[in-house]
Amino acid sequence: MGFSARELAAATPGSRDRYIDLLRVASLATVVAGHWLMAAVTDDGIGNLLAVVPELQLLTWALQVMPVFFFVGGFSHALSYRSLRRRHPDRSVYSVFLRGRLQRLLRPTMAFVLVWGAAALVVQLLGGGGGMTGVALRLVAQPLWFIGIYLAMVAFTPPLLKLHERFGWGAFGALLGAAAAVDVLRFAAHVPFVEFLNFAFVWLAVHQLGFLRADGRIRMPAALAAAGLAGAAALVAFGPYPLSMVGMPGEKISNMAPPTLALLFHGLWLVGAVELLKGPGGRFVRRARVWRGVVAANGVAMTAFLWHLTAMLGVYGAMIAAGLPLRAPASAAWWVQTPLRIAAAAGLTALLVAAFRRFERPVRSAVTPVPGTGPIAAAGITLCLFGILGLSMVGFGGLLEGRTAMLVAVHVSAPAAVAMALGGWLLVERAGRGTRA
Repeated sequence: MGFSARELAAATPGSRDRYIDLLRVASLATVVAGHWLMAAVTDDGIGNLLAVVPELQLLTWALQVMPVFFFVGGFSHALSYRSLRRRHPDRSVYSVFLRGRLQRLLRPTMAFVLVWGAAALVVQLLGGGGGMTGVALRLVAQPLWFIGIYLAMVAFTPPLLKLHERFGWGAFGALLGAAAAVDVLRFAAHVPFVEFLNFAFVWLAVHQLGFLRADGRIRMPAALAAAGLAGAAALVAFGPYPLSMVGMPGEKISNMAPPTLALLFHGLWLVGAVELLKGPGGRFVRRARVWRGVVAANGVAMTAFLWHLTAMLGVYGAMIAAGLPLRAPASAAWWVQTPLRIAAAAGLTALLVAAFRRFERPVRSAVTPVPGTGPIAAAGITLCLFGILGLSMVGFGGLLEGRTAMLVAVHVSAPAAVAMALGGWLLVERAGRGTRA
């Protein structure tokens, strides 16, 4: 039986950095609210409010907070891996580390994939899957890209942490330099496909900032924020980079897919900003009621993130079924409806969380690493990473037609992506189970 949020909050040690937990919850909540707000659904399909009102794109410089979540991930991964190394100094802890970090990530993800996969199969067997339904089957899988990137961060934590411990800010600088070199090759030399390397260099650089935070080495957050903001502004003003820090439909160049140097500087600005708020933020989250709320939210955050687009589409589906008119995005009537739509999406998300939150509950087990399981775990997380990224690109549509998407020069279908993700997860579970301590 699991502990309640009140019991977990009461048992929190005084040494825990509660501000990091607050940042984790706040960043995911901001992403969810942003998705609900930006969705511009009409009879013609699903668009983006930022494309309808381009002036709002500047808001993404404050609200595109995925870098904060990955920064928090770096901090947590460093502490977790070092803790395992201290407990088992004579053994490789890689497989146990992977399993421990991924349980609360992959279990709810696999539940989401299986439920949506089964639903999509039924829809297509009944002859559906076209029109708005087909769009929905693709859209609900898109947030899985975030899971795939996070898997890569966990997988590369041990070698990158070693580089951090040796070179400190130099390791971050090397990743920043690599991201800059990729953009030069992309935009100046027009080297094909090189831009996809920045999925690694940009996000791993942000992750590296979490290592620096864990060692107390971000000592001038104001300078970091200023440098990041100035760098991003200069790149957008004088370079080929768009204003929006999120992807826009139909754009030739995106700061997100693949990530650009401008997005990395945006990440520097955000990390500096949240570090500047560490003092008041830390005092705020030490209030008993606030901390209980953060603990409760952290316990279901991944489940809510996975299902929030399902809830949003459910709200729009109910409006269409009820014959309610879909107002023109950004019109006065649309803005009047917005609070009601978001409240309805939040309520439906809460119901979905209640149904699926059991998959996010941690499975506590004290284990001793088994020698020789590292390669199995590495193979598992690689399969899982490619499966989940592939599924985020191809979606749940076309299960029967064999529809594919291009992933690193390879065509991936939805069934193949699901098989890779499930197989990889099982390998990680098997390798990291270890023996009872």
